[in-house]
Amino acid sequence: MDTKDIFKVLSNETRLRILLWLKEPEEYFPDQDVDPHAVGVCVSCIQKKTGLAQSTVSHYLSMLEATGLVIATRQKQCTYYRRNEEAFSKFASLVAKEL
Repeated sequence: MDTKDIFKVLSNETRLRILLWLKEPEEYFPDQDVDPHAVGVCVSCIQKKTGLAQSTVSHYLSMLEATGLVIATRQKQCTYYRRNEEAFSKFASLVAKEL
């Protein structure tokens, strides 16, 4: 886990907001067909909430996935994203230890 990459990803307000929304997906994305904690939230729902272009949101989510902060799951025609709480715990420990 590269803490510099994670700080870089977290420095963008929209990416940070996406992570906050995914922390409580049932509150921010109530109309999901799947369990948002177990499977995640469909990328199209995240895109609608941000109001940004689909390509921008996909890029942001790819960056979050590359750092390990989110996990992507493909089901039928949608990719679902959920937080990787284990990665957040590991990141918090690294920050506490290194800083």
